[in-house]
Amino acid sequence: MSQLPELYVAADVEADGPIPGPYSMISLGLAVVGRPDLTFYTELKPISDTFVPEALAVSGLDRDRLIREAPAPEQAMAQAARWVDDLRTIGRPVFLAAPAVWDGMFVHWYFVRFTGKSPFGATGSGIDLRSYWMGRTGCEWSQSRKVKHELGLDGLPHTHHAGEDAAELAQVFEAVLRR
Repeated sequence: MSQLPELYVAADVEADGPIPGPYSMISLGLAVVGRPDLTFYTELKPISDTFVPEALAVSGLDRDRLIREAPAPEQAMAQAARWVDDLRTIGRPVFLAAPAVWDGMFVHWYFVRFTGKSPFGATGSGIDLRSYWMGRTGCEWSQSRKVKHELGLDGLPHTHHAGEDAAELAQVFEAVLRR
């Protein structure tokens, strides 16, 4: 029996502070590398009254609207988990982020806190784009910020919309794999 291929699931998070728990993940985007038709996006109701105005401003999301209209984290993360689990019919989902430390911290914490487990496994670990690029090219960390430039993808926008940025990351990683 042959094993299904790995599916690299690019994740992007917008949050209203530096860590999950005291602060909230306010949107989550997921996109499968090489499959622009496979994307997921949700906004989330904030989990605390605490936020950093500068962090919230990055996303452009309206906190009051999220409190009124966004799904509760339990609902949003259950939908995200089902979406990732449904990918298992065509492959094995592997978490991908840039940076994996930031996005992965929020994604893993939210999955475990609100669904009881992460669809990406017990550790929620995965691939960090910049670390992968360093290993692939031999560049130093400071130079790993230039992945898009090195690949000729300068025109690919980074909008701070979690869904769009997950799709952007998927395109960048696809180009890295083709290189």
